Amino acid sequence: MAMEFEYVGYTTDRRIVKGKIVADNENEAGVRLERGGYQVLSLKHIKPFISDSPTFTLFKGGIKQEEIIMFSRQLALLIESGVGIVQALELLRAQTANRRFSSILAAIVTDLRIGLPISVALEKHPEAFSKMYCKIIAVGEQTGQLESVLRNLANYAEQTTAAIKKVKQAMTYPAIVFVLAILVGILAVTFILPPIVRMFKALGGKLPLITQLLIDTVGFFSTYGLHIAVALVAIIIIIYLYLRTPAGAYQKDKLLLTVPVIGRLNLLNNLARICRSISLLFKSGLPLPDILTLTAESAGNRVVAGALREVGQDIVKGDALTVSMRNKPVFLPLLIEMTRVGEETGNLDNTLSIVAESFEIEAADKLQTLLGMVEPAMTIIIGLGVGFLALSIFVPIYSSLSLVGG
Repeated sequence: MAMEFEYVGYTTDRRIVKGKIVADNENEAGVRLERGGYQVLSLKHIKPFISDSPTFTLFKGGIKQEEIIMFSRQLALLIESGVGIVQALELLRAQTANRRFSSILAAIVTDLRIGLPISVALEKHPEAFSKMYCKIIAVGEQTGQLESVLRNLANYAEQTTAAIKKVKQAMTYPAIVFVLAILVGILAVTFILPPIVRMFKALGGKLPLITQLLIDTVGFFSTYGLHIAVALVAIIIIIYLYLRTPAGAYQKDKLLLTVPVIGRLNLLNNLARICRSISLLFKSGLPLPDILTLTAESAGNRVVAGALREVGQDIVKGDALTVSMRNKPVFLPLLIEMTRVGEETGNLDNTLSIVAESFEIEAADKLQTLLGMVEPAMTIIIGLGVGFLALSIFVPIYSSLSLVGG
C-alpha cells in the first residue's frame, strides 16, 4: 500500500530541498529520490491522522470532479504564463486543501523530476485521472498543445457533470418532502394515536373502522416487521450480488435504457456524454478506432459501451462509421445523420458537440416533464396518507366526545 514520506535532501548544486513523496516503502522512496538527483539527508514516514486502510474507508478522502476541473484550468494558465510544469504542479500542490490530492501531486512531481512524461505520471493515479484524461494529455505533450488540451478537458468535465447536478438538484425537494412525510406518519402512529385509543377504549366505545385498520396495520408490522426486514435484506443482497456479475450488470444497464420515460432520459444522457467524449478525442487528433475504444471504456452504460466497441471493430474491418452505427439500435437517428454530415464535411468534432447539446436539451426537457409528473403524484400520495392518518386520529376523538356527552 502506498505511503507518504517527508524528505530533506540537497541537490547537486548543494541546494537544500524539502518535500513529500508517495511510495510503497522507505527503500523505494529513497531510490526514487536518488534517481531524481537528490542526496537524502532525512526520510520519515508520515502517519495519517485517520487510517486509510481498506477496513476503514468512511472518512477516506476522495478526489472530486470539481478539483480535477480546477486543477486542469489552473495548470493550463500557469503553463501558458511560462511557468515550468514541475514548478506549476508544486504551486498547485501547495494551495490544494485535499491531502490525498496533495499527495498525488507530490508523487507526480517526483516522477517528473526523474524524467517521466506527465501523462505516464498521471496514469499511476487512476483514482484521480481517468485513462481517457491521460491519453489526451499524452497527445497534448506530443503536439506541444498541453495548455489547450487541459482547457478542453476542463470544459468537457464541466459539461458532462452539469446534467448530473441538475438531476440531483431537481430531486432534492421531492426526496425531502417524502422523508418528512414518513417521519410525521411514524411520530403520529407512535406518540399521538396510542393515548387516544386507550382513552376511547376506557370510555367503552368501539373503535372506528379506519382507526382499527391503522392499528391492525401497525400491529402486523410490529409482529412481523423483523421477518419482513430480514426477507427484504436477503432479497437486496441477492440482487446486489447478481448485479455484481457481468450478466447482471449488463441486464441492469439494459433495463435502465428500456424503462418507460426514464429509459429515454438515460439514453439521451449517455449519448450526450459519448458525443462529447468523441468530439474531444477527435479534436485532440487521435485515430477513430482508439477514440471509440477509449469512449467505450469511459461510457457509463455497458450496452452503449458494447455498441461502441462493435463499431470500432467494424471500422477496423473497413466499414464506414455511419454504416456501422445504423446497425446498432442504441444510436438514435439524429446522431447517425449528424455523424454522416460530420464525416462528409470533415467537421466531426463540432458536429458531435452540436448533437450533444441537442440531446442535453431534450434530456433536460424530459427531466422537467418527469418531475412535473412526480411532484403531483407525490402530493396525491402524501395527501392520501395524511388524510388517512388524520381520520384515524380525529374520528375516535369526536366519538369520545359523544360518549362523554352521552
